[in-house]
Amino acid sequence: MISPATIVDALQRRAGDTRRFLVGLAGPPAAGKSTLAEALREGLVARGESAEILPMDGFHLDNALLAARGLLPRKGVPESFDGRGFIDVVKALKRADGEVLVPVFDRSREIAINAARAIAQETRFVLAEGNYLLFKDAPWDRLDGMFDFTIFVGPPYAVLEERLRQRWLQYALPDDQVHWKLHGNDLPNGKRILEHSRPADLTIDLF
Repeated sequence: MISPATIVDALQRRAGDTRRFLVGLAGPPAAGKSTLAEALREGLVARGESAEILPMDGFHLDNALLAARGLLPRKGVPESFDGRGFIDVVKALKRADGEVLVPVFDRSREIAINAARAIAQETRFVLAEGNYLLFKDAPWDRLDGMFDFTIFVGPPYAVLEERLRQRWLQYALPDDQVHWKLHGNDLPNGKRILEHSRPADLTIDLF
């Protein structure tokens, strides 16, 4: 497995002396994107770089809106996110002409809080991470070409299934709810991401 330090080497090499370098980390749920993004941020900061993470989770539609659209049981599918809002924020970050306010997802309340964090103009590396950064379908296809370097984390299907199962078991849900979340939503969605994402600059099977 490739190490975060090796990836940090590649990022610094690619970035050269550019003022803003956008990295896109994509992959299905429970692939390890968030863990990798944090490891890369820590690695960059340890080398004297400024780096921030932009999680796509902050762009979840509100539960009330999802319920009104019949999407609440399918939370996590492409249409359950504010794709346009995410794309607009990525465009603003790419310009690097000022501070950019971004939302934060509060897992304890299952809500996104608007303008809850600021990414400063002087931040050199922005590590965006989420399921659909390389997705081929609209509106996510508009992200094509926006990132300076892309990484896809795509573990084998069996590994993905076990990780997702363990994720939901932590919530002490009944077996029938775990089965639905796995086979009715998360795994079909993960398969869709694996099969309908653009090629990345770097693909990692497991992290």
